[in-house]
Amino acid sequence: MQPNSFPAILAQAAPAAGPQQNPVVAFLPMILLVVVFYFILIRPQQKRAKEQKKLIEALKSGDKVVTAAGLIGEVITVKDKTVALRSGDAKLEVTKDSVVAITEPKA
Repeated sequence: MQPNSFPAILAQAAPAAGPQQNPVVAFLPMILLVVVFYFILIRPQQKRAKEQKKLIEALKSGDKVVTAAGLIGEVITVKDKTVALRSGDAKLEVTKDSVVAITEPKA
C-alpha cells in the first residue's frame, strides 16, 4: 500500500450524510418510558397516599386498629399527630402515620 492511499480508504468507508432525524422521533422512546413509569410507579403511590390520609382522618376513639409494627389495639384518644392505643394491659402512644388499617370501626 502506498502511504497516500490511507485517507482515500477512510473517505470510502465514511457513510454518506443522510437527512436529519426529527427530534421528536429521537426522544419518543424516552417519552414513552416516562409515561410507563408514571402509570406503574407514581400513580399507584399517590393513590395509596390518598387512601392513607383518608384513613388517618377517619380515626376516632373506639376503633380497633393495626399499626405498621404489627400492634393491634383500640384507639383511646386522637390528638394532632399521635394516637393513644390500648393493647392488652398496655397504653401506647403512636404517630398517626403508623396506623395502617382499621380492623373494626366503632359502630
